[in-house]
Amino acid sequence: GGQAFINDVLEKIREAAALRKEMGCRFVIEVDGGIKPGNAHLVRDAGGQVLVSGTGIFKSGDYSRAISELRGE
Repeated sequence: GGQAFINDVLEKIREAAALRKEMGCRFVIEVDGGIKPGNAHLVRDAGGQVLVSGTGIFKSGDYSRAISELRGE
């Protein structure tokens, strides 16, 4: 827990999303590692569908708000 987000992974997410579309697959793209409310939009925009966040929620002080922000609400 508490690891830093690696921006280079965004391109990998984009590639996985493109392959899913190109091949007509229905797999879900799950992303874990440094996901926080401040970077979740980047992951969602790249094609991430399931975002895993530990410290991004539990160290936020307001779990409900953090989860809403992760979801883009």
